[in-house]
Amino acid sequence: MRDAQGETPMAKAKSKENEYEDIPGTFVFNAERSRQGYGINMFCMSLMKDANRKAFKANEAEYLKQYPLTPQQTDAIIKRDYNRMLELGGNIYFTAKLGATDGHSFRHLAAVMTGSTQEDYAAMMLAGGRSVEGNRSKSGKYGKPAKSARPKRAKPKRAKSKSAPKAKSKSSKKRK
Repeated sequence: MRDAQGETPMAKAKSKENEYEDIPGTFVFNAERSRQGYGINMFCMSLMKDANRKAFKANEAEYLKQYPLTPQQTDAIIKRDYNRMLELGGNIYFTAKLGATDGHSFRHLAAVMTGSTQEDYAAMMLAGGRSVEGNRSKSGKYGKPAKSARPKRAKPKRAKSKSAPKAKSKSSKKRK
């Protein structure tokens, strides 16, 4: 099939409606969230400068008026609700600058975001992270992994036989 200009039109991409939105507690920082969270992220990046950190700590609500924030975003920042900031478009690496401004480590932020202590969070991560059981899907659509998704056992490699070297072909003899 060709269009009016005689060119073959490109096939339209199949929309999956952001399947990753179905993962509990996960806010993937995609193009849509990037646009949504522009104000949050620009605010957080401003905290890289000492003068801005001091101005923010002196009057948080007034400082935030410089940025295009929704009331929900402003509220999440004031309350230090990091999960809500991510949901509203914040980037985890940028929002960590707010935590650092408050004197917190990334480990502290991760523990707060997962509802655990720093020690429990560290132990969970050292043990391999959260179990996928119960964390696979909000809708139940992805309750169990498909058989094909399970890793296959690797086949052992066969040892190479030590046979006589192959004879040179006529073409390799002509190159000499």
